[in-house]
Amino acid sequence: MKLTDKITEQPSHYSHLEQMEAGEILRSINREDHRVADAVEHAIPSIEAFVKEAEARMRKGGRMFYMGAGTSGRLGVLDASELPPTFGVDAGWVTGVIAGGDTALRNAVEHAEDNTEQGWADLQTFHPTANDIVVGIAASGTTPYVIGVIRQARANGLLTAAITSNPHTPLADAADHAIETIVGPEFVTGSSRMKSGTAQKMVLNMISTCLMVRLGRVKGNRMVNMQLTNAKLVDRGTRMVQETLGIGYEEAEALLLRHGSVQEVLSHYSPVPPMRRYT
Repeated sequence: MKLTDKITEQPSHYSHLEQMEAGEILRSINREDHRVADAVEHAIPSIEAFVKEAEARMRKGGRMFYMGAGTSGRLGVLDASELPPTFGVDAGWVTGVIAGGDTALRNAVEHAEDNTEQGWADLQTFHPTANDIVVGIAASGTTPYVIGVIRQARANGLLTAAITSNPHTPLADAADHAIETIVGPEFVTGSSRMKSGTAQKMVLNMISTCLMVRLGRVKGNRMVNMQLTNAKLVDRGTRMVQETLGIGYEEAEALLLRHGSVQEVLSHYSPVPPMRRYT
């Protein structure tokens, strides 16, 4: 796939950015960002098909790995790192792996994304099994590091998906599920940290949140398994227990701290039945 064939590398719709006033720049970026949600909406059937298969694997003990380089890798690590505190899951259930290792989270690591074999080698650290899932993230759809791991993972029976911002890419061809969010040229030509990165963040949020809901980590619409790592979360959990059990704040807080999560409290105590309405 030639550089000129990539939508993510096509010239911006805006010229002479350096001559724009600040307000014009901001409004123009926002105008382009409006395109992202529509592009993600078009990809929902592909996301849904992938999530259904991923759920089945995870119910059998499978884990999910996000693999990417640069911005794509950082977004994968970000989404994975937010799941344990939000949903109370083990840190190894969803893992983000970035080309160049943790150093690449803050600094560019030269040529880290250019090695076709390194992604699969990095994954071996986690001893992958056939129940596991690998999501390759690359706006261009041509990153060797990501293509290599997706090809190897699929050949070894792992479920694979690709998140790209270009259609019909080598990465998409290599995966079981191609999730293509075609957001168009970036405001700054080729800067895929912008619309493409926003689309990736949205898709990863959708995938992980949908899976956590489906796998029982949410009750009603609440994060009943969240880790109580700060005062805000203790207060949030206390209010959940208070409302659900119909008890005072102090009693609810004591129960929460004793059992460690809202889910554990509710598994030991019956919720208050809804009030009957008389007519």
